[in-house]
Amino acid sequence: MTIAVQQISPVAHLPLILGVLRRLEVATVIDRLLPSHPAHVLSCGRGVAALVLAILEGDHALYKVGKRLEERGMLDLLQAGLPRTSLHDYRLGHILDALFATNLNKVFSALALKALEVYAIPTPWLHQDTTTIALYGAYADEPKMVGAPRPAYGHSKDGRDDLKQVLLSLGVSGDGGLPLRLGGRDGNRSDSVETPLAIEECLALGLDEMRGIVADSKAYSRRTLGLCLEHGIGLVTLVPRTCTVRQELEAWGSQQPTLPLLVEKPGRTQAEAPHYWHGQSVLRQVEVEYSDGRVVSEALRFVVVHSSQLAQQQTQAYTAAQAQEAAAVAAHVHHVQARWLACEADAAAAIAEYEHRGPGRRGRRPQAWRYHTVRYHVVAATRPTRRARRGRPAKTDPPPTEAGYRLMVEVEGLVNPEEDNGWTVLATTVSAEVCTDAVMWLYSSGHTETRNSRSIRGVYDEPTHNEKISRCIQGTCGEVSRRIGSTHCPDCPGLGRE
Repeated sequence: MTIAVQQISPVAHLPLILGVLRRLEVATVIDRLLPSHPAHVLSCGRGVAALVLAILEGDHALYKVGKRLEERGMLDLLQAGLPRTSLHDYRLGHILDALFATNLNKVFSALALKALEVYAIPTPWLHQDTTTIALYGAYADEPKMVGAPRPAYGHSKDGRDDLKQVLLSLGVSGDGGLPLRLGGRDGNRSDSVETPLAIEECLALGLDEMRGIVADSKAYSRRTLGLCLEHGIGLVTLVPRTCTVRQELEAWGSQQPTLPLLVEKPGRTQAEAPHYWHGQSVLRQVEVEYSDGRVVSEALRFVVVHSSQLAQQQTQAYTAAQAQEAAAVAAHVHHVQARWLACEADAAAAIAEYEHRGPGRRGRRPQAWRYHTVRYHVVAATRPTRRARRGRPAKTDPPPTEAGYRLMVEVEGLVNPEEDNGWTVLATTVSAEVCTDAVMWLYSSGHTETRNSRSIRGVYDEPTHNEKISRCIQGTCGEVSRRIGSTHCPDCPGLGRE
C-alpha cells in the first residue's frame, strides 16, 4: 500500500498537550459555562484550547495564534475544517472577555474538579490557608452582590495596613495542590473565625475519601478543635507560641533526658554536623467548643518535636536580631541621657514612658525591647544657665547653674538559652494509630510556608520513607497500639517507642 505524504509539519510537543486537553474535556466544560453564538465558527472552548497551545508553544500574541498553529499543523487536530482566519485576535479577545465575565474562579474550579474525576486523584487530606488581597481606590462600604466580600481595613499579610483588603480562603488537595474550595471573605474577618467555616465548606463538598485537614497556627482554636472532634475529622495544625499549652510542652520537652529519634540526616557538606529530629506524642487536657456552644475539656494529642537544624537557625537569627537592635538601643540611650528634667515627677513620667507603661501613641500598643533589658534610674544633676541679671558679674561670683535631674540607662543583652530553641508543637485530632512520624509528614507536606514547616519540609524527601508513612496514615502498615504511651509503627523508620 502506497501512502502519499502531502505535508510535513513540525508539531513538536503540541499533540501531547492537545491530548491532555481532550482527556480533561476542557472545551466541553468551557462551552457548557460559556455557550457560543451559532454564527461563531470557533467556540469558546476551542478558542481556550488554541490559546493554551499557543502559550505553551512560546509565541502567544493574539494576532499570531492562527499563524503559529497552522505552521504546527494543529488546526485540523483542533477542529476539523477550522480555517486560520477564524483564529483572529478579535475573536480571541471576545473569548477572554467572556471568561472574565463568567468568573475565572468558577471556570477554574470546574476544570479542577474534572481533573480530580478523570485522573482519580485521591484527596484524603486538604490543606487550608488564607491570604489577603489589597485593593486600591475607593470602594463602597456595602457590596452590591449578595454574599460578596466587603473590602475593609484589617491585618494585612502584605504589610499594607493602609489599604482596604479582602480575605481569600483556599483549600487544596495534598497531592498536586489542586484547588478544591475557594472563598472570599470580608477584609476584617479573623483567621480563627474563618477556619471553622472553611471546614464546614469542605464537608459540604461531599468528598468521601476526605480524612482530615492540615492548616497553620491560625486553625488552632476551641471552635475548630470542637468541630473536628464532633465530625471525626483529622486536624493537624501548629500550636501558636502564645498558647500556654505550647509553652508548657516546650518546657516539658527540654526537661526530658532524651526524646525518641524520628529522623537523622547527614549535613549538606562533610564539615556540617548531622541534623536530628526528636519527638514524642503526649496527651493534654484542653478546652474545645462544640456546635451547641458547650465548652468542654477534652484530651487532645500533641506532637512535641525538637529539630537541631531549627535550633541552629533560631540561634543565628537571634544573634543577628540582637545585634541589629543594639544599634537602636545605643541611639535610645544617647537620647535619654541627654534629656533634661526639671523635677522628679517629670523624671518618673519619663521612666514610665520609656518602660512602655504609658498609653502609647495614636492608640498603638507600646512595644518593649525584645533582645535587651533596659533599666532607668534618676540622678540629680546641674547644668550651666544664663545669669538672671545683666551686666558684668563680680570675679568672686560662682558661674550660674540650674539644678535638675537626668536619667541614667543600664543595658544588658538577654541570653537566649540553647535548650529553648528548635521546638515545634503540633496539635492533632488523628487517632493514635497514626504514628508521630506520619503526623510530622502530614504537616511538612502542606502548602503553607511557615518557618516551622520549612524546617521539617526537607526531612521527608526519600520515596521509600514517604511510601511507608503513607501506609501508616492509611492504616495498612501493621498492628499499632491505640495507647499513646506505647505507639510503635513497625514500618515507619526512625520511630521508636513513644
